[in-house]
Amino acid sequence: MTDTTETLDLTPATRRMERILAGIDDAQLSGPTPCSETSVGALVDHVLGLSLAFTAAARKDIGPYTDTPPQLTSELPPDWRRLVPDRLGDLRGAWSDPAAWEGMTRAGGLDLPAPVAGLVTLDELVVHGWDLAVATGQQYSCEPDEIAACTAFAESITDEERVADGGGLFGPAVRVGDDAPPLERLIGLTGRDPSWRPSASN
Repeated sequence: MTDTTETLDLTPATRRMERILAGIDDAQLSGPTPCSETSVGALVDHVLGLSLAFTAAARKDIGPYTDTPPQLTSELPPDWRRLVPDRLGDLRGAWSDPAAWEGMTRAGGLDLPAPVAGLVTLDELVVHGWDLAVATGQQYSCEPDEIAACTAFAESITDEERVADGGGLFGPAVRVGDDAPPLERLIGLTGRDPSWRPSASN
């Protein structure tokens, strides 16, 4: 897994995720996503959970949120729309503190350098943002520096780590054309087909 000392701005990614989640209709919550056997609602719940986990990681608040990975469940809280801005706002604020990027922290039960945890946070937001956007028919684009940082991270994941991920963020890389746009190359590296759409999933 890659290491980095770079401080990243997570504001664009968290704001983008807020817009995507606000654009999801209730009727779409049971629909499929590019994440295998994961519904839109389950992935929204996952985003809410990872927001808590990585906010705690940024604050070095070691405890229940940092000791276990956010789970994929189908139990989306009924007030999830109210929770979205609060949790993503907390996540954004936590990682805007320079101290968040210093020293060590914990995420998913693993101790790791704080800059790596910040990069993982960005990767989760960018890739799951794409998942939810294409699953619900929304447009999606990212800043070039976000794509570059996430691509470097994805390229550092070994085949063994992809298997151990067990269907989480990463799966076996999907080959895309050499002339594919950078975002499509990133999506392929995470094990997703960039051409995936809900109508083609059945």
